[in-house]
Amino acid sequence: MFDKQCYVVFLMSNEVLKDGKILSGKALSKIIRAQIKEEVAKLKEQFNEDITLATILVGENPASKLYVSMKHKACHKAGINSINHHLPEDTSEKELLELIDKLNKDPSVNGILVQLPLPDHINERNVINAMDPKKDVDGFHPYNVYETFYKRGRLEAATPKGVIRMLDYMKEDLVGKDVTLINRSIIVGKPLALMLINRSATVTVCHSKTRDLAEKARRADILITAIGRRKSKEDPYFITEDMVKEGAVVIDVASPYGDVDLENVLHKVKWITPVPGGVGPMTVTMLLENVVIAYKIQKGLM
Repeated sequence: MFDKQCYVVFLMSNEVLKDGKILSGKALSKIIRAQIKEEVAKLKEQFNEDITLATILVGENPASKLYVSMKHKACHKAGINSINHHLPEDTSEKELLELIDKLNKDPSVNGILVQLPLPDHINERNVINAMDPKKDVDGFHPYNVYETFYKRGRLEAATPKGVIRMLDYMKEDLVGKDVTLINRSIIVGKPLALMLINRSATVTVCHSKTRDLAEKARRADILITAIGRRKSKEDPYFITEDMVKEGAVVIDVASPYGDVDLENVLHKVKWITPVPGGVGPMTVTMLLENVVIAYKIQKGLM
């Protein structure tokens, strides 16, 4: 039900598309989460068992603690069982890998999520590689990236997946469109670039060392940005009115601060996402969807 090619196409509503231009990820998430909750209930009835997500949080990073808490609350509301393993800051990489191995082998655990970033003494790549790709609900394991590369992705990175879902909801035809993507991280930029290319978009990936960023932004039919920090106190926004093409779609992935001066850009865009309440809620929603997909893969249903 939740494969990227087989999901419900929802009707437009004033609640989701506010003022005709502001796409509320929060409102869209409510609709999708209702579908997820229904699917979870059916699977639990069919197999008489819980669908379970195990999260791992290392240390006391306030933002990470908040994100993990939000994910558990969302699981609870969707009927998904969740367990958190909160480890001390000085947990060794060996100890963390041993826990992941234990969760990989536990048939009652269907999804594993290690909250990033990890403490400096732990190699994130080793941790991601250690996960069973069938339980990797973040979609970062090399096998899942490989599947995305070849257009076969089932467990895809949650934030990029949320962006694509918003584009699909708005029925944006990506074929031949010029997309400027300001981010090259493994969490957002790189997987999202792959997904966009897979849909025949022409993608320009920008980053902190990109020359003439304003010009590259200006020619985009679809502008996606995920810088996530203030430019300055006096001039906080990286994306200003002069950097946006008339009639462009603008997706602001940045958290906790928006990159786009929404108030002054709004009159130029076809539609735009806000911060907060835009891509953020969709990321958590796609995580829930991935937990259900992981369960179905393990049951041989996908």
